[in-house]
Amino acid sequence: MTSLLEHVSLHRVAGTELRVVSDMDSSLGPFIEVETDVIEKYATSPRWQQETVTLFVLKDLEPLIRQLTQEAALPPGGLAGLGERPIVNVYDLKNPGSCHVFVNQKAMEKEGYWGDREAEKGLLAHEHAHPLSECETTRSARRLKMDLSTDSLRPLFAAGAQEKEWPTKLNRLLEVIVDKLCLYAPREIFANDLTIRTSFSASLLHLDRKNLRNAGEGVRSRGALQRSLHEEVEKEGLTPAGAELLLTVADMKGYLDLAMETAPFYRQNKAAEAQELEETLFAQVMPYLEPLVAKAYPKLRDAYVGLPEDASPEALKQWVKSLISMLAEGLSKKGVRRECRLSVVPE
Repeated sequence: MTSLLEHVSLHRVAGTELRVVSDMDSSLGPFIEVETDVIEKYATSPRWQQETVTLFVLKDLEPLIRQLTQEAALPPGGLAGLGERPIVNVYDLKNPGSCHVFVNQKAMEKEGYWGDREAEKGLLAHEHAHPLSECETTRSARRLKMDLSTDSLRPLFAAGAQEKEWPTKLNRLLEVIVDKLCLYAPREIFANDLTIRTSFSASLLHLDRKNLRNAGEGVRSRGALQRSLHEEVEKEGLTPAGAELLLTVADMKGYLDLAMETAPFYRQNKAAEAQELEETLFAQVMPYLEPLVAKAYPKLRDAYVGLPEDASPEALKQWVKSLISMLAEGLSKKGVRRECRLSVVPE
């Protein structure tokens, strides 16, 4: 990548060395100023231990993805999902003195974040909060291993060329949903908690408002997915029940994670902000989704609100099981009977 670099600079921010590396030739001054503001605020906290921060501002995350494997500790969605993330903080739990923040300019522009300084601040503050908000519960979450079995899927799909493809796709989607909403959720919730507590509440609220507007626009593309699935039914690659199930799972994957944005505001006694976001959610998004998504949302949010920071692996295992049971309750009405085994991996 060194031959493609367009920008390298070094900054001293409140005792932290900020290294900026980029393959973009556009002016990065305003973005670096936002990062500087975020570091300055966090540096006043005793949680801040980072002596060096390396900020990679890249056209996309391909340079990072090429260095990783599927076995790496990746966010839900794996390598494919990583390429869609606007910002990701890569850090070593054993070395709290440094972190590497990767900015995906292509994804930032797609979501409308690039150039929106308040949204950029909310994103950077959230990512920097990840290593600072590590606790007993997040450590316990890393020790949980999930094995999801959905042997009941095959009868929902038509015989023929697509028979093996569709159940595999659906099973992969279900794994991402459970991983994201159950196993990975504690990290997101506690990172948002700390973001709010460290005077970034307004920036995070601005970011969430934007995300809800994006979600409202996203439901408009749901019709295209419906038509595509209907065509598969006509070609006998899918049964009508299978098509309905895929649409439901897509709704769950795309929108239930918004509970991880509203719950932290409730957790930090900012009910007005949370309720504002939920008013938009239930006015502009939920009416266009499968009804079971709207029913699952408050249960999921309440579970997030009550999540403690000191859960042992066994205690968190029971919490995760309750979330999986709640999600499975709605899916069972669509013909899915799942078996999920959770185990605690030794340290």
